[in-house]
Amino acid sequence: MNNQRRTVLKSGSGAALLGMLAAAGIITPGIALADWNKAAFDAKSMADTLKALGAGTPADSKDVQVTGPDIAENGAVVPVGVASSLPNISMVAILIEKNPNALAATFTLPEGTEANVQTRVKMGQTSNIYALVKSDGKFFMATKEIKVTLGGCGG
Repeated sequence: MNNQRRTVLKSGSGAALLGMLAAAGIITPGIALADWNKAAFDAKSMADTLKALGAGTPADSKDVQVTGPDIAENGAVVPVGVASSLPNISMVAILIEKNPNALAATFTLPEGTEANVQTRVKMGQTSNIYALVKSDGKFFMATKEIKVTLGGCGG
C-alpha cells in the first residue's frame, strides 16, 4: 500500500489528488497541524522550550549527530541535519540557542522510521544548534556551533 501511495505522489497526480481532497474539504490544514506544539514554538528561552517539549534536562549523547556547516555565509538558509542510531526514536527537534524563538523544527517519526532528517533553518547570528531526540521516552541531545557571517533576520 505504501508503495502505491508513493508512486501516486511521485507521478505528479498526487499533488492534484491532494488538491482535490483539500478543495472537497476531506483534508484540512488542521490535519497537518495535529501535532502542533504552540507553547514550544512560542517559547523564548532554551529552558522554556525544553520544558514545553517535555524534555526537562536531556542527556548529552554521542549517538545523536547534528550536522551543518561550520560557517554559514547566509543565515537565511542554513542546512542542518540530525541523525541518530538510538532505538525507537519518536521525535526529533532542532533548536537554535540565540534565535528569538529557540525551536526551529520538530519531526514526529512513525515507529520503525530511520532517524535521519534534513532541513534548512534561519539563524540571526552565530549560535549553537541543538539536536534533541526522544528515544524510548527519554531525551538525548547533541550540539554544534555554526558561525553566521550574514544574518538571516534582516542583515
